[in-house]
Amino acid sequence: MAKENLVTRRQLLKVSGISALALSASSVLGSRALEMCQVTPRQPEGPFYPISDQDDKNTDLTVVDGKTELALGSLIYLSGKIIDQGCAPVANAVVEIWQACATGKYNHPGDRNNPSVLDTNFQYWGIAVTSASGEYNFKTIKPGHYEAGPGWIRPPHIHFKVHKRGIKELITQMYFEGNQFNEADLILKDIPRGEWGSVVRPMLARGDEAGRKAYDMSFDISVKRLI
Repeated sequence: MAKENLVTRRQLLKVSGISALALSASSVLGSRALEMCQVTPRQPEGPFYPISDQDDKNTDLTVVDGKTELALGSLIYLSGKIIDQGCAPVANAVVEIWQACATGKYNHPGDRNNPSVLDTNFQYWGIAVTSASGEYNFKTIKPGHYEAGPGWIRPPHIHFKVHKRGIKELITQMYFEGNQFNEADLILKDIPRGEWGSVVRPMLARGDEAGRKAYDMSFDISVKRLI
């Protein structure tokens, strides 16, 4: 009887140990999943969201309908996935991007005092709809930096707006890893340093194209699903 009780106790301790390990692993995995799917930091819309309609509403900002020349600047193949706070893909979400051209100027009346030259071969604004797996793609150029105020240079960045019925609209900005103006940017610094990886992304060289440098960039965005 004592032997049977000993075996039972050993088995119980073994099972308890396995359960404790499983709970610990589950907790770690759960916290990692929560960290991975936290909503992407919100950033200001800024003063240059497009106010004029345009004929070409597509995902290739490097060409303008009716023109044959490519926009100036390094080419960026931008892709990503829209997911919710539970890490599930968000299909049929509208993803808008807008940005300055390679000289650092926006095609917006609010930027008329900027002495830089507009690129008439650049589209400045694009729109995509996510696939069933939440994926989107754009082709654009690396925007230039510009002076946002006395002693303040805004680093190259691309504005994003993600919206769909049933999710909370998110506006954010994507930055370029290693840029010299990132550290002092007043808007980027609003995000805790430990979260910069969610909006500051690397450029991965993919070889020259049309006589200029071309890069791949990936920018996944996590939004809050309301229903």
